[in-house]
Amino acid sequence: MTETQRIANKLLKCFKRDNKILIFGNGGSAQQANHFAAELIHEGLAAISLTSDMSVITATANDFSYKEIFARQIAALGKEGDIVIGLSTSGKSENILYAYKWAKKLGLEVIDFPRRGPTPRCQEFQLRQLHKIWEYICEQ
Repeated sequence: MTETQRIANKLLKCFKRDNKILIFGNGGSAQQANHFAAELIHEGLAAISLTSDMSVITATANDFSYKEIFARQIAALGKEGDIVIGLSTSGKSENILYAYKWAKKLGLEVIDFPRRGPTPRCQEFQLRQLHKIWEYICEQ
């Protein structure tokens, strides 16, 4: 079984438990998070992109810190059994790592999405993997 299939199976189990996916990233990865959440929602599956509400993001960054923009949303929206997916090309983004910490503390499963190659290649790789996961889920 491939890494992509393992992730897809985790997501399928999550949906079967009536849980949801919380997905997020910075920059281009933020748009990929929006895109993937839209694909899942289109199929009737519960997914939320934490990058799509600019009011929440800017208010949190202003009132607390940019580090907390995803963690605070996870604390408000997440419940035990949900899955958190962070998209990052470096794996070092402070706000993503902080979100993982909060997700684990709240009993959510964390998927640190795989990375391959330099930034542009990594984003292409992640987009291909997201599409493969979506296709796998749709076939089940």
